[in-house]
Amino acid sequence: MKNNLNQNSESFSTKKIDWNNIQLDMKEKFGKDIYESWLRKIDFIDEFKNYILISVTTRFIRDWITSRYLDQILQIIKSYNKQITRIEFSIIQNKNLDLENNKNLTNINNQDSYKKNISFIEDSFLQYNRIDPNKNFENFILGSSNKLAYEASIKVSEDLSHYNPLYLYSGVGMGKTHLLNSIGLSLKERHKVIFISAERFMYQFVKSIKSNEMVKFKDYFRNTDVLIIDDIQFMNGKEAMQEEFFHTFNVLIDKGSQIIVTADRAPNKLSRIQERIKSRFSGGLVVDIQNTDYELRYKIVKAKTDELKLFNSNLVNISDEIQKFISSEIRTSIRELVGALNRIVSFSRIYNKVPSLSETKVILKDLLNMSENKVTIDLIQTTVCKFFKISKNEMLSARRSRYLVRPRQTAIYLAKLLTSKSLPEIGRLFSNRDHTTVIHSVKTIEKLRQEDKELNLNIDNLKNKILYNKENEI
Repeated sequence: MKNNLNQNSESFSTKKIDWNNIQLDMKEKFGKDIYESWLRKIDFIDEFKNYILISVTTRFIRDWITSRYLDQILQIIKSYNKQITRIEFSIIQNKNLDLENNKNLTNINNQDSYKKNISFIEDSFLQYNRIDPNKNFENFILGSSNKLAYEASIKVSEDLSHYNPLYLYSGVGMGKTHLLNSIGLSLKERHKVIFISAERFMYQFVKSIKSNEMVKFKDYFRNTDVLIIDDIQFMNGKEAMQEEFFHTFNVLIDKGSQIIVTADRAPNKLSRIQERIKSRFSGGLVVDIQNTDYELRYKIVKAKTDELKLFNSNLVNISDEIQKFISSEIRTSIRELVGALNRIVSFSRIYNKVPSLSETKVILKDLLNMSENKVTIDLIQTTVCKFFKISKNEMLSARRSRYLVRPRQTAIYLAKLLTSKSLPEIGRLFSNRDHTTVIHSVKTIEKLRQEDKELNLNIDNLKNKILYNKENEI
């Protein structure tokens, strides 16, 4: 009896957090549309010693909130009570239930009855292992550009160490993280799986050093069956972390554990990553997820439209004409396709109407421009080399021949003009040249443009080619 009293006393704090204030903060942070669509569906149940219990009506809503917003919600809650370290969800299908009659949810003795319906995120060392339940092989949309990556991921999920390591790379928003989640979901029932971004790996590494917990850090990451790391390029320049990752990599490979890594470029093009690490990546299966073609984009748009209809049936009526327009015009990434659809749905909610094609073009104006004007250093280098009839290797070499210096300076100038890269970043992408070289190149071309009309015209043509893909102007 005494034990029960102690347990029950733990479930009721003397001072409860004000959920109304938290709701207002969520509405301000995430915006009205997101709040009304998802976060307003959350009901507060009870506050415990170091966590709170809240409810939603479906598993889908729980998983959606968990995968997209829960980290930030936890931070909002912690601003009111720093002792709260996690959030737990209960699925209550009937929102009209009197929560007072469901206080058994907060009774420790009855936790087993609802434990299966609870998911949580905890602000602790071990809770960065976040596999998104909404991203699986079943809802991954297959096309010619991602088929090889998909098949390789399937093989790994069926047979550990079939390809080890597996290295997937592509530009942003092409489905890399979706495939990682799918592998993790397939394997986590049979194996110990760690799924973490390189950024969070770095955070935990630094945190472990500061708190003198490196033994715990090493044990956690080296005693797993499957290690999945997203966006490995964020380790660039961080020598101490690379050193730890290198030894962890070797330990896992030696014991037969599977390693899966993604990045935004091929292993040999990773900047400021140790050569021995790049060599180990290259020793496995390296797969490039290529840019999406129209057929794949259209399949994605149709699938996402159908998904949105499930929760906004009276507000989502995107015509096939608009779907085809989006699929045709937005070519940069899958993420931007989905973003375009979300904008159209938001327009429908605000104005209570389905937009026409002309209205759609206005709504998506900046996305359409971005799709047209996606400029990279690689694109600039390739375009300039083609114009001056030199190879890329010649441009990036240390040679100072006049026929190479001017194209190199031109490319550096355009990189400064057309991208948001810093001077040191531009220098690194031109064979690790010093930022002073970048400054000199920019000033030289600026001066020559004023003095040489032909050069000025050539640079304008190059700029148009890069920005608008106008082949006939070169």
